[in-house]
Amino acid sequence: MKRILIKEGKIVNNGEIIEGDLFISHGRIEKVGGSIDTLSDKEIDASGQFVMPGIIDDQVHFREPGLTHKADIYTEAKAAVVGGTTSFMEMPNTKPTTTTQVELQKKYDVAAMKSLANYSFFMGATNDNLEEVLKTDPNQVCGIKVFMGSSTGNMLVDNRTTLEKLFASTEMLIATHCEDEATIRNNTAFQQHIYGDNIPIHLHPIIRNEEGCYLSSSMAVELAKKHGTRLHILHISSKDELALFTNETPLFQKRITAEVCVHHLYFNSDQYHTLGTKIKCNPAIKNVDHQSALLPALLDDTLDIIATDHAPHTIVEKSNGYLKAPSGLPLVQHSLNVMLDFYHQGKISMEKIVEKMCHAPAICFKVKDRGFLNEGMHADVVVVDPNKQFTVSKDNIYYKCGWSPLEGKTFKGQVTSTIVSGYLAYHNGMVNEQQKGSRLEFY
Repeated sequence: MKRILIKEGKIVNNGEIIEGDLFISHGRIEKVGGSIDTLSDKEIDASGQFVMPGIIDDQVHFREPGLTHKADIYTEAKAAVVGGTTSFMEMPNTKPTTTTQVELQKKYDVAAMKSLANYSFFMGATNDNLEEVLKTDPNQVCGIKVFMGSSTGNMLVDNRTTLEKLFASTEMLIATHCEDEATIRNNTAFQQHIYGDNIPIHLHPIIRNEEGCYLSSSMAVELAKKHGTRLHILHISSKDELALFTNETPLFQKRITAEVCVHHLYFNSDQYHTLGTKIKCNPAIKNVDHQSALLPALLDDTLDIIATDHAPHTIVEKSNGYLKAPSGLPLVQHSLNVMLDFYHQGKISMEKIVEKMCHAPAICFKVKDRGFLNEGMHADVVVVDPNKQFTVSKDNIYYKCGWSPLEGKTFKGQVTSTIVSGYLAYHNGMVNEQQKGSRLEFY
């Protein structure tokens, strides 16, 4: 482990910004703040730049195993690090699905060999694998994922008895995708009656509407309250669901939490006209009334975390018509850029960005010794030049799928260095792959 000295940065941590230095030794943050004069193997000049904890993205789909023509752990973890995300939690709807302890361990084995970022993987629930789910080690696995809405394979959990047993049986965090399947099926059938197989893409948020989201989210909240379950609802996309959550309880005391994804903050249904199926995702990007309610709910702590739901597909797959085009967007390389765009518009502070992308995921998931720039913690550190501009284009996209819905957008603010567990993994446009990330641990 090399000693790294970051000089004269604007250190963003614990709700404040201080100017000074940060020293890393043996993979840990040894000293923060003030002028640090000590021997180092690498010195980084961060004058005029923000120094922040590495982002923890609690919802990504890296497609390995079985879907590696779209993405894999190696490529997407590299893209994450380039964008300032040092830790990820990956979802179980791969092929085969991550619904046994054997398949779960296989993912960890691959990540240990290939992932530049720190990693954890969700154990997936089905209608018939409760015994297997309950074998999951809560200190080594981020949580249990339940698709209470459409998913691939056998991962739709729509049996109320199964859900009751699951919510009643585990002390682990349950993360849910909440959309009511019956609502979606009925809405799809109605539109097919009108349009046949040529349903226009702009009807996606009508098919996957706010009513379907609320029906499913409210049932998850009801079950969690009934059984005292630790529940985290993923990718809230509608203003209707906000009433299900509270901002009157400190995050570390909340039993029910929620997140918003960058694409639901950034896009609205007007963009279907220009971007089409490129922004087709589940739950759907909805109209501006829903979009405009999400950022205020994030700022007042009704919503707790910012994530991506990074879900790449090939551009050929996304070029299909509405019914055949898969849902999901590649976003993990650019999540910080999207939030910096809001920062430069004066809509969110740098302290709040760090709170929601770094501190809150660490608190919510009880990640051990990460998410903060506190002395003694693992050194996951990102240096960001807030004024450096770049335009998203195919020649600077690291995703295996090779495209982004943000192509052509010029952002102000760019990551210049990313340190993962004390290792300088990305610096001034160069990726260094000699050391891999670490498995996340939980308390």
